[in-house]
Amino acid sequence: MKINELKPGIRGISIEGTVESIAEPRSVNLKSGGTAQVADAVLSDETGSIKLSLWDEQLNMVKEGDQVYVENGYTQEFRGETSLNVGKYGKLKKL
Repeated sequence: MKINELKPGIRGISIEGTVESIAEPRSVNLKSGGTAQVADAVLSDETGSIKLSLWDEQLNMVKEGDQVYVENGYTQEFRGETSLNVGKYGKLKKL
C-alpha cells in the first residue's frame, strides 16, 4: 500500500516509508488513566506523506531519515487530518 491510498478508517495497513520529521514529544492523559508520551512524525514515500503518531517506546526506536515499516496499522481522522497509527496490535520496524 502507498501513502496516497490511505483514507480515514482503514485497518490492517502495512506500509513502508521514510521518517521526514519528528515533533517534540508531549505528555497526554490516557482514557484508561495515567499518562503517555506521544510525538507526531511525518512519514513519506514517493506518493505523499502522512502524520504518524509515535507513542512511548516507539519514540526511541526511530529518528529523522530512518526507513520504517508499519505492520497492521490503522488510520483515523483527527482535527480534519488523516493520521497513521501503529496501535497495540501493530508493529513499527526500523529497516
